[in-house]
Amino acid sequence: MTRLRVAALEALTDPADAPAAAPGGVDALTVGRRIRHHRRARGLTLAELGAVVGAAQSALSQVENGKREPRLSLIAAVAAALDVELTDLLDPAPPPSRRTALEIELDRAQRSPLVRELGLPAVRAGRSLPLDALESLAALHRELARRHDAANATPEEARRANTQLRTLMRAVDNHLPELEALAEDVVRSAGYRGGALTHRTVTRIADDLGFTLLHVEDLPHSTRTVTDLANGRIYLPPASIPGGHGLRSLALQAIAHRVLGHERPQSYADFLRQRLEINYFAAACLMPRSASVEFLSAAKAGKDIAVEDFRDAFGVTHEAAGHRLTNLLTAELGIPVHFLRVGEDGALYRGYENDGVPFVQDATGAIEGQPVCRRWTARTVFDVTDRTTENYQYTDTPAGTFWCSSQTGSTREGGFSITVGVPYAHAKWFRGRDTRVRARSSCPDAACCRRPPADLAAHWAGRSWPSARLHAQTLAPLPSGTFPGVDDHEVYAFLAAHAPAPGTSPDGRPD
Repeated sequence: MTRLRVAALEALTDPADAPAAAPGGVDALTVGRRIRHHRRARGLTLAELGAVVGAAQSALSQVENGKREPRLSLIAAVAAALDVELTDLLDPAPPPSRRTALEIELDRAQRSPLVRELGLPAVRAGRSLPLDALESLAALHRELARRHDAANATPEEARRANTQLRTLMRAVDNHLPELEALAEDVVRSAGYRGGALTHRTVTRIADDLGFTLLHVEDLPHSTRTVTDLANGRIYLPPASIPGGHGLRSLALQAIAHRVLGHERPQSYADFLRQRLEINYFAAACLMPRSASVEFLSAAKAGKDIAVEDFRDAFGVTHEAAGHRLTNLLTAELGIPVHFLRVGEDGALYRGYENDGVPFVQDATGAIEGQPVCRRWTARTVFDVTDRTTENYQYTDTPAGTFWCSSQTGSTREGGFSITVGVPYAHAKWFRGRDTRVRARSSCPDAACCRRPPADLAAHWAGRSWPSARLHAQTLAPLPSGTFPGVDDHEVYAFLAAHAPAPGTSPDGRPD
């Protein structure tokens, strides 16, 4: 399936590293090697084929090596000359032979930025190169890329990539129209007419794509879901994760990889882009744009927008509702907004803003893991006795006054708060705007709440010795499996154990 291109996120991929495109969405290298395979099978030289189709030998050589994008008319002429169907040359499926697949893999590897940086000489994969040598070279380049990824898949790399992604999303008000339109089409095709998206509708979406949803108790610990592409199965946990993703969302995220045409991520930035796309797609299915905008527009007209109402209307988590508002409030209703997920320890785990609220950043521009001001409602809400409903607060900051709504939740790892806020001028559209709770913050100035009071520092600085708790993730590189963070051994063993027996359907029943 051809990958859906999301314009706002294309800057994360270096166009120079992508293979040339060919008609039909198949990359030029694959088309070229298919032509070479069938030409050799017919015993023709480049010159002989060129004479038949009216093309220069040098031009055909560039086509076969993926260095030139062939016109559809040329591909059609070549197909006729080689007595093969046009679709045989444009088929995105695996190449017609093991050797052809290895030639493509080696060619792509030798064009990679890593090999260019190392200055390694290219090896021509001609017919004189034995198959075992080709196997060995491809395997060596595969291992070289794996080790490079492992060495670079550090928290630092992840933070830089995530910061770039957040910057790109802020530039488009966290709104991706391509995914909005696709999600709307998918749910409407499955029978959605309004309100909360049902589990049955999600199952129908999976069915339409040839997948069966199965709930299991033994999902690999490093995964949220596992998709068996060979047998058309999506494995899900038996129940929703407290404070995390609902089962509908998990299923839709797994489905999204297929709908969006994702391939194995080639970098951590690519991995994060895919994660963002599947999360966005799932949210846009659970809270479709048309129904959501209708609901929010009515709430705005009544000056009664509330995260909890939006949450309940679509049957999602408070976090999902809050974050979905960042996709829609600015693009559809003209309201700038910010969003925070903050742990009980005060660290920001997830954040977005296009309204100027001053997040603390590190030297790379990353906000994840940074302390949130103790005076913001995202922190003060933990001291509130009544946590059954949203809590509201105005906060005066160096960037202006902001109104915020916060709600708390909990996971196995501890408590957290979800906050949605807007500048003072836009508080008039929200329930809770009449709150009398107000605070003043000078963050990100460290003197606001991160630096201890001078009298306490003077008294305790030389008279205390706390033993710090080590956060293991500060030392560990990101796991380097086929997909970042995933244990390949565990996943493949799981798939083997759950694969249907021959002669049975994906749900395990006899065909």
